[in-house]
Amino acid sequence: MIIRKAILRSFDPQAYSAVLQLAGSDKAWLEGIAVARNIASSEILAGRHAAVLLFDENNAKEAVVIAVYA
Repeated sequence: MIIRKAILRSFDPQAYSAVLQLAGSDKAWLEGIAVARNIASSEILAGRHAAVLLFDENNAKEAVVIAVYA
């Protein structure tokens, strides 16, 4: 398990999932990442920073956004 910083690029309120760009990488974008339901959708805006919990670094589907900040 590892926590990584990312930048929110888009949010799908129907699926409650996001597209993220991992911090420090121009090419590593993760799509369809689950967002914790305790984060209000009004807080999930493109360009904000996020903390992403990766249960398995080799499988992005095993990740969840656990915080949104800045």
